[in-house]
Order: sequence, then structure tokens, then C-alpha cells
Amino acid sequence: MRNIVVVDAPSNLGLRPPAPGTVPGCYKLAGAMRERGILRRLGAFEGGVVVPPRYDRGDWQEGDGVFNAAAIASYTVRLADRVEHHVRAGDFLVVLGGDCSIQLGAALALRRVGRYGIAAVDGSADFRHTGNSGGVGAAGGEELAIATGRGQDDLTDIEGLRPYLRDEDVRLFGMRDDDEDRAEFRDLKISNATVGEIRQWGPEVIARAVVETLEVDVLDGFWVHLDADVLDPTVMPAVDSPDAGGLLPDELLALLRPLVNSPRCVGLNLTIYDPDLDPQGTAGDLLADLLVAAFAES
Repeated sequence: MRNIVVVDAPSNLGLRPPAPGTVPGCYKLAGAMRERGILRRLGAFEGGVVVPPRYDRGDWQEGDGVFNAAAIASYTVRLADRVEHHVRAGDFLVVLGGDCSIQLGAALALRRVGRYGIAAVDGSADFRHTGNSGGVGAAGGEELAIATGRGQDDLTDIEGLRPYLRDEDVRLFGMRDDDEDRAEFRDLKISNATVGEIRQWGPEVIARAVVETLEVDVLDGFWVHLDADVLDPTVMPAVDSPDAGGLLPDELLALLRPLVNSPRCVGLNLTIYDPDLDPQGTAGDLLADLLVAAFAES
């Protein structure tokens, strides 16, 4: 049985400020999960914290590319060092974010080690890039595009390892049925399942089918990216972009269990939950309970 190790990656560098003069509150996610006893409840070992640079967009303006890019690039390398260490040690790593740009740390680490896939459980594809949008800027909405080699070189080609993930090794779950990226994914043959399709086939059935495609000899394993906004805002309003039509808790749990319990899954990161938007703490309680329950069959 592998050791579960929890590492904090409390970076908010990839999100726009929620209001002038403020910073995104998702950097408090890791602390909120720890406050709910996540290490004890997972039976996990302490992996420490990778402290991010200060959030400072300086004089960035629309059209300047990705803001905080230099800080994100340097943080990606430091987080990748930590992830790589534990993956090579055979640990199962749980990385507590942070915004979605922390996924780049895992992607870079795994690219150093070999060829890995990703199962991204996310309410949006985070696939914005200059080829499909004139509004790039926030890496938290672009990290999958960056990880697959689309975007500016200082983020997409760290250590000369572009792409960190191949298109054919990406599996997406939980986009809303009207997601604008679906046509592009169809052309690129990037596997994806919307909320409606997950419900049509059943979350456990579709997850097990996808796991089989990731447990193949050509891949050394796979990583799970879990964004809290995959949940419907009726149960998870504490995210930066709550969109109706998301998964319900039982559906997400049924989807996650086959993924994290696969012997080829090497880790998971959790992102976007913002305690500042959850004054009663109910959304955080739900998220912690779901994460623990997903590992219950380990």
C-alpha cells in the first residue's frame, strides 16, 4: 500500500483579482482542508508547503500575455521538484492548492519522469490560448492549454520539455454541456465527457472505462486534477466562476473513486475552493468529506 503524502501549494498567481485592491482567496484552500483534519482522515504523511511568490501583477495590461508569468514559471519548477521527489519515491501525492495553475507543477514533474496522462475533473476545460481567444492572461483558465504546449514559451517550454502532456493522454470530465471548447477538442481528438454525458452513462461506468485507457503500457501512470467548480454551485458556490449545471456530490464521488484507486494513479491536486466565499464553511466541509470518501476503498 502506497503512502499518501499531502503537500500544500497555496498559489493564487493564476487568477484575476476578485475586486480592485484584493487578491483571490483560493490560497487559503490548503489551510481550510488541514483545519478539517485532512491529513489525519486520509492517514497521510506530511509533505510540507511550497511557498508561492507574492501576488503582484505590476503594470500588466490586457494584451501583455499571461500575468504573473515569471512568478508562475519559477513556482512551477519548485513545485515540480517536490512532486517529482514523491512520485519517484512511489508515494501517492495529494497537492492542496491554490488555483488551477498549480497543475503545471505536477505536469512538469511527470514529464521529467516519463510519459503520463491526466484525468482533469473540472467545470471548464481551462484551454484558453491565443489560437482560440484574444483574451489570454489568467493562467488558472489556461493551464491545460499551457501544459499541452499552447502559449508563451516561458510557461509552455520550461526546461525544454514542451509539451508536458500530449493531447492524446488527456481525459476531461465535468465540463458543462454548452462548453465552447468542445468543437476544438473534437478536432484535436482530446477525450472529454460533459456533465450530461456523465449522467447518461453513469459516473462510475464512464470513469472505469476511461481508467482502462490510462492503464496502458505506453503511459507510466496518470494524475488527477480536481477543480471544485466541477460541482454545481447549489452545493459549491465558493469558487471564482460558479456555473450552473455541475455535478452533484454523489456523482463526483462515484467518478473520483475509480480514478484515485487505480494503481496507475500517482497523485491528485485540489484547486479553486475559496474560503472567503464560504462564510459558514459548509462548502469546505463537503469538499473535505468528498476527498476523504474518494480514498475510502484504497
